[in-house]
Amino acid sequence: MTALVDIELELITRATARFPDAVVRDELDNNLLAELPTIQFEQIPGGGDDGLKLSRPIVEVSVYAASRPEAIALAGEVHKWLTAELRGSSNESAVIGRTGCLSLPAIRPYENLAVRKVGGTYEIFCHPVS
Repeated sequence: MTALVDIELELITRATARFPDAVVRDELDNNLLAELPTIQFEQIPGGGDDGLKLSRPIVEVSVYAASRPEAIALAGEVHKWLTAELRGSSNESAVIGRTGCLSLPAIRPYENLAVRKVGGTYEIFCHPVS
């Protein structure tokens, strides 16, 4: 039976070290304007597993920044990190295998006009360290 990785916690932990100038989280709060830029990781329904060890969570990644250019630039850095640098990595809790982009980062609507949002959707093949 596949042992699942808490992919949100795993990505938050790794991205916090990789992007020290951003707030990295799974949920937004009412203080977003004071915490820009912010990177948000949310596992969404979907994905699957091989029934043995490997799981494939689907993760929505949203970047919030004060301006459109800042949001686009940071989303590009996160995209590169997820699809190139994170691939094949491991730490004491999880092994990340192949990663892929299902929906490229693009401007997404956001209700507060003082914040710009760019989001993308990714698949991450992973398993716990055994």
